Amino acid sequence: MTLRFGILCFPGVQQLDLTGPYEVFASARDTEVSLVWKDLEPLRASTGLWLTPDMTFADAPDFDVICVPGGGGVNALLTDTGTLDFLRDKAQRARFVTSVCTGSLVLGQIGVLAGRKAATHWNAMDLLEQVGAIPTEGRVVRDGNVITAGGVTSGIDFGLSIIAELMGQDEAETVQLSLEYAPAPPFDAGLPDRARPKILEEARQRMARSREEREVLFGFRSSGVDLPAG
Repeated sequence: MTLRFGILCFPGVQQLDLTGPYEVFASARDTEVSLVWKDLEPLRASTGLWLTPDMTFADAPDFDVICVPGGGGVNALLTDTGTLDFLRDKAQRARFVTSVCTGSLVLGQIGVLAGRKAATHWNAMDLLEQVGAIPTEGRVVRDGNVITAGGVTSGIDFGLSIIAELMGQDEAETVQLSLEYAPAPPFDAGLPDRARPKILEEARQRMARSREEREVLFGFRSSGVDLPAG
């Protein structure tokens, strides 16, 4: 039986949030992976890569796995009634409702994270509480049929975890080997507690605009709440 994966593809998506799990899902046997959006017009990811959805909301079937990636474009989705309604509807019938990076904030907006453990990018971890979730550090965090991944590259780990859950460890390991996924980064700076202070500050500055938009959306700035450094 073919397993259907639907990945939300939207303007300003973080392309690796999307392409990481896409590559894993599409490399497994008997899978069908679709990029879903309101229309089929090409759109740009947050770093400029052009992507083309292959299925509209109106034409989308129910999926075994529905996945929401993150990126700067998430901010617009948080108040996009049409997209939220679509995801809410599909989540009711999916075997797994999932996200990568700040895509978990969107899942929170449709109500599926209430009282559940969830992960996101380290720079948005405190925002999870605003959507009723229990912020949980981890590359992949599962709570019931909701599976959330940490930031960006966690999407590959997440994808392999999903394949193992649906098709068994042997299939997941076969995909991992086919992709030669054996990470050995040249620097140990992938998390805030490992990065040097000046690197952490530079990374925060580069993400500051998107972070500020989210602070407004979640009412931090208007309420005068002191924000954590992350």
